[in-house]
Amino acid sequence: MSDILHQQRLLLELLVKSGDIGVPDNDDGSLLYRTLQECLDAGWITMGPFGAGVNVVKITAAGRSVIKDRRSTGQGYGGQDRRRNNLG
Repeated sequence: MSDILHQQRLLLELLVKSGDIGVPDNDDGSLLYRTLQECLDAGWITMGPFGAGVNVVKITAAGRSVIKDRRSTGQGYGGQDRRRNNLG
């Protein structure tokens, strides 16, 4: 399994929580598009046309797997875990 960057993990977590998202179909060179391309190249997401000027982004089983694996091992983040279910 390849190493996942924080912004890639954030994108994948967003897709798990919110479902498919729409993004403009023109690459403006932003961090979002760079991250989308990295995740697409890794096979963690799919992206295709949705409508006029919009692409739909969907998470794949491999994308779900990569963040699920990291959740269970606690890898990828050395700081205090501040997720809501751990605030207790």
